[in-house]
Amino acid sequence: MTAAATAYIALGSNLGDREAQLEAALAALRASTDVRVTAVSALYETEPVGPPPQGPYLNGAAELVTSLGPRLLLDRLLAIEAAAGRRRGAVRNAARLLDLDLLFFGGQRIDEPGLRVPHPRLHERAFVLEPLREIAARLVHPVLGETIDELARCVRNPAAVRRRG
Repeated sequence: MTAAATAYIALGSNLGDREAQLEAALAALRASTDVRVTAVSALYETEPVGPPPQGPYLNGAAELVTSLGPRLLLDRLLAIEAAAGRRRGAVRNAARLLDLDLLFFGGQRIDEPGLRVPHPRLHERAFVLEPLREIAARLVHPVLGETIDELARCVRNPAAVRRRG
C-alpha cells in the first residue's frame, strides 16, 4: 500500500449534460475507498481547443488524497471516463463526454509511457489553471518552479475562460 499522497486533477466535458458528467465523475471518486476528494473548484465555461465543430466545455479541478500510486490513480481516472462513455480516438482534442487529467501527484516528476506528471501542457492552458488556482494557488510546479497563481496570470483570458455562477 502506498502512503497517502495529494494529487490534483482537471475535469472537463463538452458533450451531453456537461455538469452531470463532471458531478458523476466526482461521485465515482468519492465512492472510492482509496481516494478522498478534499477540494473542488467552481466550474468554468471555456472555449474548445481542438478541431471544429465543438461546443464549449465545462472545466474544473479537484484535489485528491489517495493511497493509490500514480499509475493506479491514472487507471482509475481512465476507468471513470470509460464508464461515462468516453471512447478515446485518433483525433487529438476532439469533443468528449468526460476528460479527467492527472495534473500533479505529490511533488513527483514522472515520465513513463502513457503517464507524464506534472501534466506536460498544463502551464499553457488557462482552462486548467484558472480552476486549479482556486484550490491550489500556492502550489509550486515542481519543474517550472512557479506557483499555480503565477502560471495562471501568464495565460489568463477572461473571454475564453469564464467562471459559472
